[in-house]
Amino acid sequence: QVQLVESGGGLVQPGGSLRLSCAVSKSMFSINRMGWHRQAPGKQRELVASIIRGGSTNYADSVKGRFTISRDNAKNTVYLQMNSLKPEDTAVYYCNVWGRKDYASGFYDYWGQGTQVTVSS
Repeated sequence: QVQLVESGGGLVQPGGSLRLSCAVSKSMFSINRMGWHRQAPGKQRELVASIIRGGSTNYADSVKGRFTISRDNAKNTVYLQMNSLKPEDTAVYYCNVWGRKDYASGFYDYWGQGTQVTVSS
């Protein structure tokens, strides 16, 4: 089975920083894209940042210049460094992987359990 284990969420003051981590099962056959989505109360889940196999990244306009997505291939882990946090960044953040669990399987969207990020004074 595929497991995505998230960590790093918490409470931070406006202007502060947090670093989210997501460790993906090392048995995963192929990972084409890793990313982070978030969902605030009463709002639709949205893409925050993603990184593809070749290393190219994509960010939501609302977080450009403040958030940085990165990966450690040896650890099968993706990170989200969040700086200059704003109250509107408050949400549950979900790790996401688009890939294949084994050679016989097709591509599938895998999700972490979510981690709460709260930005408040």
